[in-house]
Amino acid sequence: MKALTTIGCSGVIGLLALGVAMAMTNPSQAEYEEYATQRLTEYLKVDVCQKTSNFLENLIKSQCDNLVDQTIPQMRDILARSTQKQDFVIFSVYSTDLKISSWIPLYKFETVGAFNNFYTYTAKQQ
Repeated sequence: MKALTTIGCSGVIGLLALGVAMAMTNPSQAEYEEYATQRLTEYLKVDVCQKTSNFLENLIKSQCDNLVDQTIPQMRDILARSTQKQDFVIFSVYSTDLKISSWIPLYKFETVGAFNNFYTYTAKQQ
C-alpha cells in the first residue's frame, strides 16, 4: 500500500512539474507573429517566387525575394491584426484568418503554441 501511495504522489508531483514547465514555456503573441511571418516569408520565396513560368514572371522572379524581404514588417502587421489567441495557461491556440485583398483568397491557419514551439495543424484556403 505504501508503494502505491509513493507512486501516486510521484505521479501528481510529475504532473504538477509538467504543468509548471508548460506554463513557463507557453509562447507569447509576439513570438507567434515572428513564427508566422517567417513561415509566410518562406512560403512566398519557395512556392510563389520560384514557381513562375513565363518570361515576364521570370523578370519578376529575379526581384521577388527582395520584394518579400522588404514587406516583412507589413506582413507581421497583417498577421497581428488577423490573429486571435486563446490562452489556456499551459498552451495557446492561435487562429489566423489571412485576407490580404479581395482578389486573393482567404487562408485560415490554426496553430498550437507549447514548450516554446509552434505546431500548425490546420492550413487551408477558404
